[in-house]
Amino acid sequence: MGLSLGSIVDALGGELHGDRALLIEGLATLEKAGPGDLSFLSNVRYQNQLAPSKAACVIVNPQMQAGAVQRGSCIVADEPYLYFARLTQLWKKSTEQPVLARQHPSAVIDPQAYVHPSARIGALCVIERGARIGADTELKSRVTVGEGCVVGQRCLLHPGVVIGADGFGFAPHAGGWEKIEQLGAVRIGDDVEIGANTCIDRGALQDTVIEDGVKLDNLIQIGHNVRVGKNTAMAGCVGVAGSATIGANCTIGGGAVVLGHLVLADGVNISAASVVTRSIRKAGHYTGIFPIDDNAAWEKNAASLKQLHGLRDRIRALEENTKK
Repeated sequence: MGLSLGSIVDALGGELHGDRALLIEGLATLEKAGPGDLSFLSNVRYQNQLAPSKAACVIVNPQMQAGAVQRGSCIVADEPYLYFARLTQLWKKSTEQPVLARQHPSAVIDPQAYVHPSARIGALCVIERGARIGADTELKSRVTVGEGCVVGQRCLLHPGVVIGADGFGFAPHAGGWEKIEQLGAVRIGDDVEIGANTCIDRGALQDTVIEDGVKLDNLIQIGHNVRVGKNTAMAGCVGVAGSATIGANCTIGGGAVVLGHLVLADGVNISAASVVTRSIRKAGHYTGIFPIDDNAAWEKNAASLKQLHGLRDRIRALEENTKK
């Protein structure tokens, strides 16, 4: 089972230096690749791994062509990482087993829900009343799509995803809490991928919205009435609190938190484990992490931080005195 170099280049393009008939049996990293594997090199930091690699063929950019040709077979492409991504898609299509049933017999689909005939519904999924699933969308096992929620076309929802659970809304009353019924839904655009056990809450009044092309990793929590712009990507364990608005083409690193009602402009990149406590109106890379240290030093620094407000007031007072 494999693909020839010729068939790969015919399908994906690129400039082949090597034998078109050479059969590729697997895909691998430069370091781990064997004589039957195809690999890629996209980052100059790893070019020292090129010469000793045992890969049958390597995808490289034009700047690295000379070294790659000297080593052996290569495919030259402007963006090797993108080429490799598309190669993985081609590889999966050529090796995956045909799906016998579009809807697993254990799935529970309400008669008032709509599932496009080309969609695939996995084992133990639940699709509630009024929900809609678009063309060529795939729900892996145990996905729940709540009442009235919409999932667009060509989406992929991994196991355990929950779309449309109630948002976290309660009004304090007499020492307890009164539930605020969540009357909105969730609207997910086209070409969205959502990782395992990620939860997207329905809106309180208006819908929670995930726009086209968004990519969400595993174990992400999206609160009610959040809006996530086109092609934004979030890594695992991100938490976005209710009514936050995140722009298009943003990235949010793993474990980061965005507080409620904040606005992030298009093109904002948040580092892993950061806590976003204010709106960010300008594109750029932002970090909000207190650096790790040995505990004794950390406690001393934390104690000093508590005094910063008082020190600021004292400095201002001194500055005022010097002006007089």
